[in-house]
Amino acid sequence: MSGTRRTARHDAVVVGAGAAGLNAALVLGRARRRVAVVDAGEPRNAPAAHLHGYLSRDGMPPAALLAVGREEVARYGVELIDGRVEHIEPAGETGPGFAVHLAGGPVLHARRLVVASGLRDGLPELPGLAERWGRDVLHCPYCHGWEVRDRPLGVLGTDPGSVDQALLLRQWSADVVLLAHSLVLTGADRERLAARGVGVVEGRVVRLVADADADGDGGRLHGVELADGRVVPREAVFVSPRPAPRDALLSGLGCARDDHGWVTTDRTGRTSVPGVWAVGNVADPRAQLVTAAGAGAAAAFALNHDLVAEEVERSVARHRASGAAVPA
Repeated sequence: MSGTRRTARHDAVVVGAGAAGLNAALVLGRARRRVAVVDAGEPRNAPAAHLHGYLSRDGMPPAALLAVGREEVARYGVELIDGRVEHIEPAGETGPGFAVHLAGGPVLHARRLVVASGLRDGLPELPGLAERWGRDVLHCPYCHGWEVRDRPLGVLGTDPGSVDQALLLRQWSADVVLLAHSLVLTGADRERLAARGVGVVEGRVVRLVADADADGDGGRLHGVELADGRVVPREAVFVSPRPAPRDALLSGLGCARDDHGWVTTDRTGRTSVPGVWAVGNVADPRAQLVTAAGAGAAAAFALNHDLVAEEVERSVARHRASGAAVPA
C-alpha cells in the first residue's frame, strides 16, 4: 500500500490503476476529492516492452508509465491500495453509495465508483504462441507495426477480421502473408488480398518455431509450422485475440449490457447504475492507452459534477430546514 492515510468514507473508489483509472484519480484528486485506487497488479500490457502512440510517452515501458502515474496521483492525496476487490454492494443509504469489499482487507465506503479493471486477451491455443505474446506475436499494427516494418509478417486466420488485419499490415511491410489456418476465405477475400499484394498460405498452423533461448531473452521467432510439416519463415505474427472484460464487479451491480455482452455506458463512461462509471478496456476493447486515459478524465469530470449536484441539493434542503431567509 502506498501512503498511510485511511478514511472511513471516500468520495470515489477507483478499481484499477491503469491509464484510465489513474487519470480518473488524478482529475478527482485535483478536484479535492477523497479518492482511493485499488489495483490487483495485472495490467493488460505487461508483456509489452514499450508503449506507443501516446504523445510524449512513446517508447516508454508500460510499467514506467504506471509508476509515474502513481507518483502523480499520490501528490494530491489519492490513496493507493495494492489489492483485489472481491465484490461491491449498495451501501443502503440515501442516494448512491457503495461498500467495496477488499480481499482479506477492509471495506471501503464510496459515494461513487469508477471501474477500470481492464480485460484479458483470449489467445489461440497454439504451442509457442502465448509465450511470445507482446514480443513477436502481436495484435495491433498501430501499436507494433513500426517496430516490425519491412520484415516478413504473418497474420493468423482465426476470424473474418483477420483479412482486414492482413490488408492493413501491408502498409508496414511488403512481405505479408495470411496464414489461412481455420479461416474459410471467400472469393472476394482472395481478390482483395491479391490486389493488395498479400499472399495466402493454406493449411492449419500447429506451432510457432523460435530460435533457442541462448541469451535469456526468449529467443526469436523465425517461422510458423503447418500440419503438413512446412515451415513458413516469419519474424512476427499478428493475431486477433478474443477480449474478455474483467467486469464481474459490474455484473454484480446489475449494469446493463449491449447485444455483444459489453457493459453499456454513455460518452462519459456512466453505466445504467447510478453512481457507477466504467472506463478503459473493461467497457471498450479498442481503447488504447491514450484513449483510455482520456476516458478516465471524462468520467472524473462527470462524476465530480454529479457529486456537486448532490451536495448542492443537500445544502438547499438544510438551508430550507433552518428557516433561513431566501435571498431576493
